[in-house]
Amino acid sequence: MSMNIIESEIPHLVEAKTCGFNKRGKRVSYQFIESSHNLCLEKGELLLAQIQACERLLKYGMDHEEISILRNEITKLRLALDLLRY
Repeated sequence: MSMNIIESEIPHLVEAKTCGFNKRGKRVSYQFIESSHNLCLEKGELLLAQIQACERLLKYGMDHEEISILRNEITKLRLALDLLRY
């Protein structure tokens, strides 16, 4: 017996948003697009999905502050992913 794996119609796992207007400034938050994925991701897969979500959001950056926050977040996520791989 063989098992067929069906890919989701949604090509991305995670969506990124900038939010927060307190003393600490804006932050990046993440949301799973499909709830079924939040139970079966490895750390590396989750970090990669977050990087991709930030890169998509970066294309629509509204101001210099938001673009800077997203670039900083991408840098931190890539560093974490590199550390996880080694």
